[in-house]
Amino acid sequence: MDRARLATFLRTRRDSLQPEDVGLPRGRRRRTAGLRREEVAALCDLSADYYSRLEQRRGPHPSEQMLSSISRGLHLSAEERDHLFRLGGYPTPRRAARADRVEPGTRRILDRLADTPAQVVTLLGETLRQTAPAVALLGDETRHTGPARSLHYRWFTDPATRRIHPEDDHPAHSRLLVSHLHATYARDGKGSRAAALVDALLPASAEFALLWQEHPVPEAYCALKRILHPALGLLELHCQTLVDADRSQALQVFTAAPGSESEDKLRLLSAGHGHHV
Repeated sequence: MDRARLATFLRTRRDSLQPEDVGLPRGRRRRTAGLRREEVAALCDLSADYYSRLEQRRGPHPSEQMLSSISRGLHLSAEERDHLFRLGGYPTPRRAARADRVEPGTRRILDRLADTPAQVVTLLGETLRQTAPAVALLGDETRHTGPARSLHYRWFTDPATRRIHPEDDHPAHSRLLVSHLHATYARDGKGSRAAALVDALLPASAEFALLWQEHPVPEAYCALKRILHPALGLLELHCQTLVDADRSQALQVFTAAPGSESEDKLRLLSAGHGHHV
């Protein structure tokens, strides 16, 4: 255990975390650059005294469970969590997919896109948060539960999911979804949530099983997406994707070519017209 560097690391991460990042009011009398020790302690489910002693280089040797709590409370990235464990004298834990919390930096970007169709999704196709224009364009994709939370699962098990794209585009879209799931499975391995999703899809869809055997690889270029909207008809859009640092979540932003008919339709969505039904 590197007590001095652990204390410094905790202090720097506490200073960089803003109250609004964790849903706390900033208040007018806040003097600290980031969060107070007692606020971090509460987020980590630790006593303020215990946490303070860690930052003062005089605390006990924290357990792996304690470090996991601190990692969650400080909203550490996967890389930062690994570093925290190494400072605590432990091997880095196996990485698992994060929970449904949108990362603060990604959320701040999404909040600035209120007039644009944008959403945050996991690499298993689970939509965590959408702007209002995204709901108008795609429907509320956060409402699903169980395996159906994954677009990959819905695409291959629920025919209604495919209505949003022209039928001619279905084969290419199927291959794209399988290629992305293959990449996530290869990264996370057996015993992961990606593996569980694959195990559920293989017996459920012959189309999925056939594509899975072909090992498709995602293309770097984001091809044009054609979306059939129930009120506005066909939109031709590009989906720009910003993947976060540990590659567990992605911010998707839908745009149209300037001056195109699709751009006019996006303006109608942003203005509150043409709601998805």
